[in-house]
Amino acid sequence: MTDSSSDRFVRSHLKTRHLVLLVELGRHGSIAHAAQAANLTQPGASKLLGELEHALGVQLFERLSRGVAPTWYGKVLIRRAGAALAEMDAAHQEVMELLSGLRGRVGIGTVLAPATGLVPKAINLLKARHSRVHVAVSMSTSKALVERLRGGELDLVVGRILDTAAADELNFEPLTDEPHLLIAGAGHPLAGRTDLRLEDLMDQCWILPPAGSILRDRLTALFLSHGLEQPAETVETLDLPVVASLLMSNDMIVALPSDAVQPYLEAGLMTILPFDLGVSMDSFGIVTRKRHQLSPGAEAMLLALRDAAASIYPHYRPPA
Repeated sequence: MTDSSSDRFVRSHLKTRHLVLLVELGRHGSIAHAAQAANLTQPGASKLLGELEHALGVQLFERLSRGVAPTWYGKVLIRRAGAALAEMDAAHQEVMELLSGLRGRVGIGTVLAPATGLVPKAINLLKARHSRVHVAVSMSTSKALVERLRGGELDLVVGRILDTAAADELNFEPLTDEPHLLIAGAGHPLAGRTDLRLEDLMDQCWILPPAGSILRDRLTALFLSHGLEQPAETVETLDLPVVASLLMSNDMIVALPSDAVQPYLEAGLMTILPFDLGVSMDSFGIVTRKRHQLSPGAEAMLLALRDAAASIYPHYRPPA
C-alpha cells in the first residue's frame, strides 16, 4: 500500500523535468552541464533542485568547488529517477510494438559463461520468432549488470545477485552452476604434467577477471588460504576473444567454464590442465526487477532464454 506522504510528494511536487535533472546530475556532477543536457537554464536547474530538497527535507547533493556530488539520499533519487524514466520509455515502446507488431528493443546483460552458449542460442530463437525485435547485449560482471538493471538500463540479466541489499527488488530464476577448470593453450609447458600443485602455478601468467568479480575474489582466497602471494604476472580481461588469442599465442593460464571455450578444446587448440582449483561458483540465473512489467519484446526474450536453458542445462525446469 502506498504511503500517503509519498503519494502527495509524487502528485504535488514531482515532475518529469525533476527526474531528467536528477539523472543528468548523476551523469555530469555539474549543475551547469546537467542543465544543458536537460535543456534547462542553470538558474532553472538550481531552482528545480532546491524544490526537490525542500519537498523532501534532505540535502540531495553536496555543493563542491567544482560541481556537485550526490549524498546517499541523492544516489537513491538518481537511481529511482533513471528507473522511472526507463519505465516511461518502455511504455512508449510497448505502445509502438502493439501498433505495429512485435518489435522494439531488448537490453540483456550477461556474465561470461552464458554469453558463449545460452544467450546466443536464446537470441537465435527470439529472432526466429520475432525478427524485428532489436537485441542489445552487454557483457560484464554480475555486480555491474545488476546495477544497470536496477537503474532501468537493462531489461534482463543472466548472472548472479551479489548485493543482498538489492535482493528485495529483484527476481532470481536459477539456471545452473558454473564449474571452473584451469585452461591453457595446447602447447603449454604444464600440459603434460600430472602432479601439478598450486605452487607450480604461481610463476605462470594468469588471465584474471576484473577486481570485484566473484571469481577474482575466490581465486584470491585460494592463494591466501595456501599462504601464497598473488601471481606476479597477470592480464586482466573479460573479453573472450582476447583470452583465446592470449592462450593460443602465449604460455598463460585462465580459470574458465569449459563451455566457454568448448570449440577450442574440441579443435585441439586449448587443453584442460589436470589441477583441481576447488573454486565453487554460485548458480547464475535470470534476473529481473520485481513489480516491473516487461515489454512484449522483453517477455519474448525471457521465454527464449527459458527455452534455450531447457535444451542446454539438464537440471533446469522453467516456471510453470
